This record gives sequence, structure tokens and C-alpha cells, in this order.
Amino acid sequence: MNPRLLALGLIGAVLAVVLAQTFYVVDQRQQAIVVQFGDPVRVVNAPGKNQAGLNLKIPFVEQVIKFDRRNIALETGQEEIITSDQDRLVVDAFVRYRISDPLQFYRTLRDEQTAADRLERLLNSSLRQVLGTVSDTEIISTRRSQLMQLARADMARRATASRLGIQIIDVRIKRADLPDQTRENVFRRMETSRQQEAARIRAEGEQRKREIIAEADKEVAITLATAREQSGQALGEGDGMRTRILANSYGRDPSFAAFFRSMQAYEQAFADGQTTMVLSPDSAFFRYFERGPTGRR
Repeated sequence: MNPRLLALGLIGAVLAVVLAQTFYVVDQRQQAIVVQFGDPVRVVNAPGKNQAGLNLKIPFVEQVIKFDRRNIALETGQEEIITSDQDRLVVDAFVRYRISDPLQFYRTLRDEQTAADRLERLLNSSLRQVLGTVSDTEIISTRRSQLMQLARADMARRATASRLGIQIIDVRIKRADLPDQTRENVFRRMETSRQQEAARIRAEGEQRKREIIAEADKEVAITLATAREQSGQALGEGDGMRTRILANSYGRDPSFAAFFRSMQAYEQAFADGQTTMVLSPDSAFFRYFERGPTGRR
């Protein structure tokens, strides 16, 4: 083989290696730490900067470690949490985070796998801290969104205090359920609670029903009493008017008054149709049958 060609090939290989060690590419979805002898010296394409593309480094002296610049989702395993009412609850949650300070992230955690292990412990601690103070009903339904905001704030505080170089974006519960061994007991307790609530509502309804009936009876009694009073007044006024009219009539025509009283006596005497009377033919009781309205022959 030609020694000259061999030398050129060797020089080309060395040059390719040197170029490969000098130039590196950072994707726009990535950020990089340039490390010199194990110590970080600079950050490339950090959050808020646009340095993606081809970059340079000192060959064989500096190394490049790349991290994801996007939001990272981390799913944790199922954890049992004891709620405030001493029920065990199986919680399956996840967290979204972003590497906000890659230099601090590298110094504290080194890589994303270590970060995942650390964040999983922080998430479990935050969930126990927040969910352990409320009931399972609040976790499952009534206050779930509010509790997740509290858990995110608690985890963000812990991450900041630990100087992880991480920004917590969101914390969510995928599933929160009761263990099989306690689910039946909780369901029975919930059923008992609902039955007690139904009994209370029925009792209040029955009490309200009695109050309405009593109020209606009172109104009826008042109405009837008022009607009787008004009826008595009307009857009294009518009797008085009748008496005055009769008195005036009797005063104007005494013979008609005697005739009218006799007609009333006839009506009352024969009203039942079964009355038998034995009287003398010349009795004064029958004088109007013989003599007419004037009582004269």
C-alpha cells in the first residue's frame, strides 16, 4: 500500500474524530450542559434562549450532556393513603415538570432517572400531606380539583427548597379508589348515612305537614266562627226588621193582624197533616172559616 495514501487516510480519520469532538448539534427540543473534567461550565439553549443548532466545544476536554427542554410527564406507582376518616385510599397520580435551571439540575440530580426517583418521593409526600387531612368523599368527588392545586403548590415548595432546578407544572390524580377489603364497609357506611338523611328529611316533611294542617284547621275554625257571627247578626237584623214591619202592620189594621195570626195558627196546627182537633162549631178558632177575613157575618 502506498505510504502516502495511508498517511492521508490516517490524517483524515484523525481530522474526522477531531471535528466530531469539536462540533455538536442541540435540537430545539433539548438543552445541553457543557462539562469540562466533570464540572459544568456553560448551558446551551437554556429556557428563554435560542441557541439550538450547531455549536462548538473543546475537543476531548469538554463533553455535552443533553436534557429535555419540554414538559416531562412522570407517572408514579399506586400508593395507599390514609384519609382523615381513617379510610385507606389507593391513589394513582402523575406529575408534569420542566427543567427550568439545567445547571442546578445537573449539580443536584445529574440525570433524568435520578430526577424521576426524587420527584416520585416528593409527589408521594405531598399527596400524603394534603390528602391525609380530608375525607375520601372530598378526594373522590367534592374537592378533587382544589386538592390537586394544594398538592402541586406543596410539591413546588419542596422542589424549590431542595434546589432541584425543576419547575412543577401540574399534579393530577388519575385514579383514587378504595381497597377491596374496605370498599364494602365504606359503602355500608354511606348507605347508612343516606338512610339517616332520608329519615331526617321525612321527619321534617311530616312536621311541616302537621303544621300546615293545623294552620288550615285554624283558618277554617276562624272562618266558620266569623260566618256564624255574621249569620247570627243577619238573622237578628232580619227578625228585628220583621218584627218592626209586623208591628207597623198590626198598628195600621188590627183586624188584618188578628186574621194573620189566626192563619199562622192554622198553618202550625195542621202542618203535619195528622192533627185531629175536636172543637165546638161556634169556636172562635173557626170564625174566619165562617165569616171571612173581616170576621163578620
